[in-house]
Formats: sequence, structure tokens, C-alpha cells
Amino acid sequence: MPTAPVQIGVIQMTCSDNPPENFANAVERIRAAAAQGAQIICTQELFQSRYFCQSEDHRHFALAEPIPGPATHTLQQLAAELGVVLIASLFEKRAEGLYHNTAAVIDADGQYLGKYRKMHIPDDPLYYEKFYFTPGDLGYRVFATRYGRVGVLICWDQWYPEAARLTALRGADILFYPTAIGWHPREKAELGAAQHDSWELIQRSHAVANSCYVVSVNRTGYEPQPDGNPQGGIEFWGQSFVADPQGQLLARAAVDQAETLIVPCDLRRIDQQRVYWPFLRDRRIDTYGDLTRRYIDQE
Repeated sequence: MPTAPVQIGVIQMTCSDNPPENFANAVERIRAAAAQGAQIICTQELFQSRYFCQSEDHRHFALAEPIPGPATHTLQQLAAELGVVLIASLFEKRAEGLYHNTAAVIDADGQYLGKYRKMHIPDDPLYYEKFYFTPGDLGYRVFATRYGRVGVLICWDQWYPEAARLTALRGADILFYPTAIGWHPREKAELGAAQHDSWELIQRSHAVANSCYVVSVNRTGYEPQPDGNPQGGIEFWGQSFVADPQGQLLARAAVDQAETLIVPCDLRRIDQQRVYWPFLRDRRIDTYGDLTRRYIDQE
């Protein structure tokens, strides 16, 4: 366990419709974060492009690539050069007709440690992810990096306490959530505050229930619908944040602008928190069998 706090880098970006430009922007921000002392750096969900899942369009499959592949190879070189751990959210082409929403994890020496494939796939207005992504089949994973054990979950996964729990039980010190979430502009005035509060609250609760750190990395800025509907689009609400094992906010980014957070996280607090609030000790695992059922009907 490191005796000094681990420095977490959070890269909150706006995205254009130019993938090479977005990638270059991310690389520049990673370099800047490393120069400020960041040791584990995470991108937002699908950072190389705009959030294309606002529409069902076969042309967007051209954005995908294998993992490992060109993007991961470049990021491996960058990680080794800077001595940082990188968590990068990418659109994975596994095979013809088989695609995933995936996060690659690269250690500080440039070694590719593996990937996590998003398990929970939404299908909501302007979030048509089931059209693009096959549900993950690698399970909930933890990666032992130079600076700590990290678990990665992706966006819609953040609403499910089971995913956070199973990743924490595998030894994660920090749960990372690359994310792309925001408001439908026409709903913002009525529902926006409650929607955002729910999003932040559920993730902070994962930090409390599992006595670990939670890092949520969201995109920001307005992205129009690809079909040009002026009444559509998503206003991503930014506000990336880091929460400690008691669920307290250590840092939160701006709502409406790109920002990089550098946040120290003392991993020794995890053991302290779990000793004094022994949730893992007191779990009644003999009573949880019904969690594998879709719903418990009352006959």
C-alpha cells in the first residue's frame, strides 16, 4: 500500500466531430496532468468522438478499432514516457458485427494490462447504445497497477450497486467510471437538478458501501443530434468528481467547460474505514441468493 497519496488525474473534455483532433486533445491533457503530478489518469467515455449513440447509424461503426490496436499502442508509449497509468474508454471492434464499449488499462511502464467491457447497456432516447454495443462478457475486473488496484466500470454501470460491490470484492482501491451523461435540453429546467443529484448520489453511495474511492469522469458541452434536429441533442453536464471512502467530495469539475482535476487519494484510508465501518465483515452472504433473480414475485 503506498504511503503517500496517489494522485488521480480526471480529464473532462468537450468533443468535436473530428476524432484525430479529440485524440490529440486528450494526449495534450494527459501530458499536462502528468506534469502536475497525476499518476493514474482516466478519460471520459468514448473520448475520441462525439457521443454518436444519439442516433442509430451504421456509419458510426467505422469509429471502432481492435483493442489492443492503434489507440492503445499510442497510449502505451505515452504511459511509458510519462510513467503514468492510463484508463482509456474506447469503441472496440472485436470482430465483424461484434462491438463493445470498452475501457483499456495501461500500466505506468506502458504494459497493456487488459480491458473491461461495459456490462449494462442502455436504450433510452438519445442513448441508443444497444444498437452499437454487445454487453460485456469479461466480468468485473480489477487491475493491479504501479499505483494501486483499480476497477473500471462504464457509465450506465454506475447505477448498479451489484457492479460496484463485485468489483470492490475483487480488491479495487478505486472505482473509475468513464461517463457520457447529460440533459435533454427540453427537460433541463424541470428535471435537470434532480437528475444530476441522483447521478452523483448513487456513485457516492458506492464509495460508502464499499469503503473505497470513486472517480467519475464525464464529458461536457452541448452535442447536437447527428440528424440535425434543433430540438434534440444532449447538454453533457460535466461535473466529474472524486469521492472518498466516506462518500465525501474531494473535487468536482465545472458544469460547462473542459477541466482537468488532480486529486490526491490516500489509499491507507480504505483499511481504516473498513475496520471502523465493517460492512464487508457483516454481510449476510447466506441470504443474498435471490439477487440472481430478475424480480421476486409475491405469490
